[in-house]
Amino acid sequence: MHDVEARVLDAIDEAETVSLLAETVRVPSVTGTDAESELQHRFARLLDEAGMDVDVWKLDLPGLTARPGFPGTEAPRSEGYGVAAVTPGEGPPALALQGHVDVVPTGDLAKWAGSDPFSARIEGDVLYGRGACDMKAGLVANLAVARAVRRAGVRLARPLAVHCVISEEDGGLGAFATLARGHTAEAAVITEPTSGAVITANAGALTFRLEIAGRAAHGATRYEGVNAVEAFWPVFEAIRRLEAERNRDAHELFGGNPMPYPIEIGVVRAGDWASTVPDLLVAEGRLGVRLDEDPAAARAAFEEAVAEVAHPWLRDNPPAVTWPGGQFASGRLPAGHELLGQVAGAVADVTGARPAESAAPYGSDLRLYAAGGIPTLHYGPGDVRYAHAPREQVDLGELRAVTRALALLVVRRCGAL
Repeated sequence: MHDVEARVLDAIDEAETVSLLAETVRVPSVTGTDAESELQHRFARLLDEAGMDVDVWKLDLPGLTARPGFPGTEAPRSEGYGVAAVTPGEGPPALALQGHVDVVPTGDLAKWAGSDPFSARIEGDVLYGRGACDMKAGLVANLAVARAVRRAGVRLARPLAVHCVISEEDGGLGAFATLARGHTAEAAVITEPTSGAVITANAGALTFRLEIAGRAAHGATRYEGVNAVEAFWPVFEAIRRLEAERNRDAHELFGGNPMPYPIEIGVVRAGDWASTVPDLLVAEGRLGVRLDEDPAAARAAFEEAVAEVAHPWLRDNPPAVTWPGGQFASGRLPAGHELLGQVAGAVADVTGARPAESAAPYGSDLRLYAAGGIPTLHYGPGDVRYAHAPREQVDLGELRAVTRALALLVVRRCGAL
């Protein structure tokens, strides 16, 4: 290990990093809330203190919505801020480390230990809380690396960028805005949770809305009506058949994943009175997009499967399909790109083992960076199986290892003067 690498590793303050993670988890930065903006401003200040040139700007929400390629949103939002920091130097950053500050809602508080999702409780070497895994541990690792470079007195030969974005959870507005503002890099690592692997490809995910019509009647004379719930059932069965068809012969990067392109219904609403036959059912869900598949083709396949449902009522009252929320295309690192080997080498030098390469079944900001011409992959602390759940957690040992691997990557990719 070179002297500069050793100096940067020695400058990582692991206790400080854990403390910062706990502070960050305690900010309830649910996507679209004021706390999301609060955390952006906090990280802007911390990156400035780490010696980086920081760009903080208020997002032009109407302008971004009208811009070609707008990725969609789901959460109500009155404002949003972008934060992009760069170390001093000439030319485009050799590397960007990216993370999102927003988290999903908490769900039923009674299911959380202690009923406080934002307590940042630590037991042993595990920190619990909403956002601990997805993805505040990765966000904090990015900052810890920038701090270590500064404290080690290392001047990078080529700039390092750190991007903090909002709205990843509901579409990727923050990443879209960051790229639209002109922030770029020769390559990027998004520190989403990867369980020690390096993820070089993401499936996509498209939010859909189904409206199934019924015919209202008094519950006592239900035979005069058509129950929208019953009309929905053959549609649901058709969606399950489509899901099975789309998951045959998945790409080898997904390994043993039995369902890399799920289709799931997450919200169902029907009826407005207990003794009335419901005349409308609304279902909302997500459609998995296959690697390299045009999202328009995925939408068309879904709409065709719904339209072909053989049901007398639906033949005359076809379901309405719309696409109102986040629209995540798939994305991947170009085959043979040097970034994979550079990340894998840094990880191996820290952990003693070369990480596996894999693909993830969910959408992320990776596809926006890739579409913007920035080769991108995921490597970060945490296990995605804990994300979005009341048991959300991150192993602090993994946070420490990832931070060290990223520090090596930065020094090797950016170089030192």
